[in-house]
Amino acid sequence: MSGTSKALGRIASILDDSSFAEIGALVTARSTDLNADPKTLASDGCITGYGTIGGRCVYVYSQDASVLGGSIGEMHARKIVNLYDMAIRTGCPVIGIVDCAGMRLEEGSDALYAFGRIYGRMTKASGLIPQITAVVGNCGGGAGLFAGLSDFTFISKDGKLFVNAPDTITGNYTAKNDTSASTYQSEVSGNAEAFETEAELFARVRELVDILPSNNETPNDEAEGTATDDLNRLITYTVPGDAVSLASDIADAGSFIEIRPAYAKEIMTAFVRIDGVVTGVIANNGDGKLLTADACDKAADFARFCDAFDIQILTLTNVKGFEASADNEKRIARSAASLAAVFASATVPKVNVITGDAIGNAANIMNAKALGADMTIAWSSARVGIMEGKLAAQITGGSASDIDAGLNGAADAARRGYVDQVIDAADSRKYIAAAFEMLYSKSGNDLYKKHTSV
Repeated sequence: MSGTSKALGRIASILDDSSFAEIGALVTARSTDLNADPKTLASDGCITGYGTIGGRCVYVYSQDASVLGGSIGEMHARKIVNLYDMAIRTGCPVIGIVDCAGMRLEEGSDALYAFGRIYGRMTKASGLIPQITAVVGNCGGGAGLFAGLSDFTFISKDGKLFVNAPDTITGNYTAKNDTSASTYQSEVSGNAEAFETEAELFARVRELVDILPSNNETPNDEAEGTATDDLNRLITYTVPGDAVSLASDIADAGSFIEIRPAYAKEIMTAFVRIDGVVTGVIANNGDGKLLTADACDKAADFARFCDAFDIQILTLTNVKGFEASADNEKRIARSAASLAAVFASATVPKVNVITGDAIGNAANIMNAKALGADMTIAWSSARVGIMEGKLAAQITGGSASDIDAGLNGAADAARRGYVDQVIDAADSRKYIAAAFEMLYSKSGNDLYKKHTSV
């Protein structure tokens, strides 16, 4: 298969059948300072256009590695910038399929300026329309920033994502530690979500576009589905440790899409539908019950996206502190503060469910009532307190068991006004759905009035 056919084939794998319309097919490179006699290049190494996913319009570009390695020059970048301009004007998502050798050195400063123009348009689009980058080949050097500027970045098993190649890092080389590999980028850096095959990656892109709003202005009409699951269904998974199973049980059947599952596994982020309405879920995961800097950053990124696109947020809290390690201590203060700030400033409906422990300041930054949660619900078995008994005993000299016995139960927290409702775990789905229905008309703006009407 030729490069051009391969780039087109990738577009066809994402879009609805026969829905793609190409834009700028005749664009080719111009003469520049370092390339006085350019060859005519098919689409200048980048196929751009629009089509549909599930009948909804999206814009897409696919780089052609058979044309100078898919490198980005002046006209190549102009096609991407033009695509973004149309997407911003029409309020439709952009999907970038990246297979790129980086900057086209033959074009000198023209190519350098071209990268800056793409960064500028991606920044302008941020918070206006969803941006998805699919790395299916090389995505290196300046192109590596496309991943950071996107809302969601996916990478195939053989994809490479980097700013500095492994061999350029002092003391490192590819065989020793391939920092560009999909496993590293998904599990260590968290820059991308990895897939075994391109087919699986493209299926996830379609799935994600289907559940997300097209833009930040009219998400509710488009993103709501028809609920077919019983709203009053009792959940059967009532163990807080496995956040994936718990969130899947609370959600409408078949609507669970986890985001960045391989990175910072102590926190789980996912999109679901609850009573047909798209909801972002952030949940403490596993039995460790500790927050790390990576987990805070992952949660903050996700919550920030939800707030930008008017997607209601559900938190499932089961945490007892911050990880105590020298490595974590380098960043935890700033990362935890960032998460607290995102929750405190988010104007979308926010519901917090305490499923297990809510102990110390780590619980505070998990969308606690004190931070601005609109509704706080606790399982009757939940524990709320200032710190674990063994830690308090080190400070006070008291008995750890006596201090643990004094941890507030859910009912005690409710008497103090820190919890709005105490429920049986099995009733979680119907109480969460009722809370979001009550909050449906919540205004995202600060309330304004000239004076009282009394």
